[in-house]
Amino acid sequence: MKLSFALLASSLAVAGASGDGAASRAASRWLAGVRRELSYESVAGYTPASQVTDHCAIDLDQNAMLAQLTLMTPEGFEKARDIYNNGGNSKSYANVILNTTLSAAASKGDPVLALNEEGEEVSGKMYADYAAGVTNVKVQYATQDDQENYMGCQVGSLVETNMERCFAVMGAMKIGPSEYQYTYDPATDNKNGRSIAGFSTGAGAKMLNCETCPYTDYGYFYDYYGKEDYAHHWVESAFARNQTDFKHGNADFTQSTLTGMAEYVKKGTVYLNVFMYVIREFEDALDDCKEECIDCNDSSVHAWDEGVCFYTGSREGEDGSGSGDLLHGLADKRCQNYKTCGDAGNEVTGISKVNHDIFDLMDLGQNQLLTSDCAAARETTKEIIKKMYIPMIQGSMRYAFKVSKLQGGEKEKAEGSVFSAAVLPRIHAASPEAAEIIYDNMKVGAVTIDNVAVKNAYESVYNDLGITCEDVGGLWFEAEAKYYDTMEPCGTAAQETGSTETTASTETTASADNDAPIVTVPINNDVEDPIVEATSTSEDSEDSPAEATTENDGLRVGLGTISSFGVAMVSYLCV
Repeated sequence: MKLSFALLASSLAVAGASGDGAASRAASRWLAGVRRELSYESVAGYTPASQVTDHCAIDLDQNAMLAQLTLMTPEGFEKARDIYNNGGNSKSYANVILNTTLSAAASKGDPVLALNEEGEEVSGKMYADYAAGVTNVKVQYATQDDQENYMGCQVGSLVETNMERCFAVMGAMKIGPSEYQYTYDPATDNKNGRSIAGFSTGAGAKMLNCETCPYTDYGYFYDYYGKEDYAHHWVESAFARNQTDFKHGNADFTQSTLTGMAEYVKKGTVYLNVFMYVIREFEDALDDCKEECIDCNDSSVHAWDEGVCFYTGSREGEDGSGSGDLLHGLADKRCQNYKTCGDAGNEVTGISKVNHDIFDLMDLGQNQLLTSDCAAARETTKEIIKKMYIPMIQGSMRYAFKVSKLQGGEKEKAEGSVFSAAVLPRIHAASPEAAEIIYDNMKVGAVTIDNVAVKNAYESVYNDLGITCEDVGGLWFEAEAKYYDTMEPCGTAAQETGSTETTASTETTASADNDAPIVTVPINNDVEDPIVEATSTSEDSEDSPAEATTENDGLRVGLGTISSFGVAMVSYLCV
């Protein structure tokens, strides 16, 4: 093995010294990766260097919430609220009572073994440190590398639970070297240590008051809203139909019906809660990164992998062609509306250019962390964050147009308000005047909307945000193969795109529940939105065309794929 490894290292060193930047980066990644298990399932084309299946599963909480919100009943909203606050699919643990006290102290992570109701072994680990003499302990269930079967005990606040691999009601439990008898109630004592609400309720400690805090983008939001848990405050205020108490950007939900509430909640949880926590994980990875210490950055890479999971979720599949409920899914929906799909960003189907670019950067950032290039990883993170704002801007401008020109109702107004709330703090940091224009037009309860003023306000700060007119694109009218009038990409004259005036006074969207490009049909304000099944609904459940992907567009090849090939080479040469 030593000989084979030395031969491979020499070959990679030659590639690195050849002056080929891509080869050099791949070489350093391979060398850094031979110590690590890199056989984990891909996450939308990204190859994690650590086990993060449990983190990716946070989108199952979002999907479970959507199933309840879609019912459009007060009871469904209450159940969705419980799932939001308490979770059910990520970081599952059992709260058990031992019949005798712990004979010795137990440390967080100590192995635990017990049986399920079928008599099969179920493994776990101690959730926290416990002193000798206690009887009430939390045991976190072990997770697997296979995303589909990552863990078999999902209860928490879920309506549809899975107890197949939960501990039995009572029996023997081995904690470290000692065995105890225990008891608990599987229906009420299986809980979760990770929830979407927790992404915001813990923001103060993790993003504002930590040693290297405040993180830059969280600082924008904290300065604008004036609350550490601004995202949680938005969602809870929407659930309760209350007014928010922000420094800027207040929302009055008191007049909302269930239609509006559903949008404020299901989009707020992703665009506010999850969005900022993704950034937090990347920042945490940078905090943990140690220069010139290739053996020191496992925790840094793990945090980076977590950020990718929280961005993507578990439902996008290994190649990114699935239908997810988080930010990856949002970017792929918005590109259909703005003709920014595909590698070149000029298509209306497939993976968004935003996701192509972000995942290339995610691969690059992981490589930089693996090779202790912390300064470069910090610059890569900045580029990722810039691109994360693009779908929010696209969504805000889209709904400004739908309400202003296509007579969108409460649902469309609510969607526009949430998209705007998710980007307003960043706009305010660049231009308070632009942010005020956007807020006045897009706030909850705005009487009128001037979509041109909103678009111009956004475009005025593109340079400050580090994005371009081409990145954002224009609102595309697929039926006539042109951009909507006044919604062309900035810097593009209407006559150059072949756009002609669109008559909006007798038009509206065809459907509000399936995310299709805006099409025109006669207005019928008496028709209610159809209720769709949550399994086919995402966090951005507006009008959507049937999926139509170009050949190979579902596959994203980046450094993560290259690194997997490198591991295969190592295995082959070491046989």
